[in-house]
Amino acid sequence: MEELHSCIICNERRKEGIFILYSFICSTCESAIVHTSVEDQAYAEYIRKMRQITLQMDA
Repeated sequence: MEELHSCIICNERRKEGIFILYSFICSTCESAIVHTSVEDQAYAEYIRKMRQITLQMDA
């Protein structure tokens, strides 16, 4: 049985995705990030949430 990981973007527990350092981004959110225009308001929210990765590194 595959382990579920909590996505730092949507907070859902998923099997598939990527790890950036120690943070998990599910494949659904990864796809949404890649296909979102930088002018889209959602893009700014993705960036804000991904900054948590660097904040965890500084802690």
